[in-house]
Amino acid sequence: MYKEDRLPQNAKEGILFLLIISVISVNTIAPIIMGLEQGFSKEVYLETLKVIPIMWVIVVLLVRLVAGPTVHWVMPKLVGQTDGFNARVLLNILINVTVLSLLLSIIGTWVGTKQISLEPFKNFLHSWPRNFGVAFWIEMLIAQPIARYAMKTIHARQVNKVESINS
Repeated sequence: MYKEDRLPQNAKEGILFLLIISVISVNTIAPIIMGLEQGFSKEVYLETLKVIPIMWVIVVLLVRLVAGPTVHWVMPKLVGQTDGFNARVLLNILINVTVLSLLLSIIGTWVGTKQISLEPFKNFLHSWPRNFGVAFWIEMLIAQPIARYAMKTIHARQVNKVESINS
């Protein structure tokens, strides 16, 4: 997957890729989960908006410090040399969403309620599968495709720029 045009090719693109995915994810997953927890209403949505900046920072830190290293450790153990791009992306999403949803099912409750308690542990078996499902499908159908499209567009523009200079 080294020179795959749908993926970042350098650190700057990697940051953009992470920003696109994290902003989309936090702004869709958090309101949906809060709506499922407390009911879909304007008041619940406005409360969610207050928490989103904090959750975004937490998500980015967890991706960089926990989920990313986990993916880099697990992927080589599960991916074969003949596995294609889509299989690798699916496994990457599955591992990332599993790790993040496990952690955020606890941390998100603490941030949302503004207190550290045992509550997320008591409700974990009820809330985690739902949170995982919401996050997985948002990542699969919205956040990841948009981020990969952005990378593909950036790389196509770079190729066009080089070709126009060489002509």
